[in-house]
Amino acid sequence: MLSSRYTFIYALLMAAVVVASNFLVQFPVMGTLWGIALGDLLTWGAFIYPVAFLVTDLANRQFGPAVARRVVLVGFVVGVTLSFVAAPSRIAVASGTAFLIGQLLDISVFNQLRRQTWWRAPLAGSLLGSALDTLLFFSLAFAPIFAFIGPNEDFAISSAPILGVFAAEAPRWISWALGDLVVKILVGVVLLLPYGALMNVLKPMPQVAAAR
Repeated sequence: MLSSRYTFIYALLMAAVVVASNFLVQFPVMGTLWGIALGDLLTWGAFIYPVAFLVTDLANRQFGPAVARRVVLVGFVVGVTLSFVAAPSRIAVASGTAFLIGQLLDISVFNQLRRQTWWRAPLAGSLLGSALDTLLFFSLAFAPIFAFIGPNEDFAISSAPILGVFAAEAPRWISWALGDLVVKILVGVVLLLPYGALMNVLKPMPQVAAAR
């Protein structure tokens, strides 16, 4: 069945994105930009994770929200399971929770806007999903209040200037969260290019088109 085959492909892509981002979020971007220490601002996971929203939106556009939710669920189970091997348990738990809630929000927003201009649904879904995902992930992964999930990294909770530039200081993970969100927004905008390019290849199935 075509939908089953594509669901499997989409789920594999989703799992790969989750595992890669969970692993790379442990590594700050080294170097400086305009005098700002990038290690206080960004992790490499921010550049990979927005691809998850692209996968969800393509599945949603082609097969509808039910298949998109299946893709998210399969990607969630596989991704989190593998993440316990590739990353600390607290990172895996935080990522799984944020991923599931953020992706479901993306699906809901996409469905509300799918009849509008082609770029509005994927862009709005990605931006809102990224904001919620970032809030949940960094809070659960690094905030001391959630230490019962697992041990924290001293580097993550040490103080640093907000966004690496403002005089006020905050735990380093807050700057990571703000920096990652900015990158996710920028990457989400850039990913409209492959989404637009694939629109003519991955066309909605007849039942999805009829529902529109």
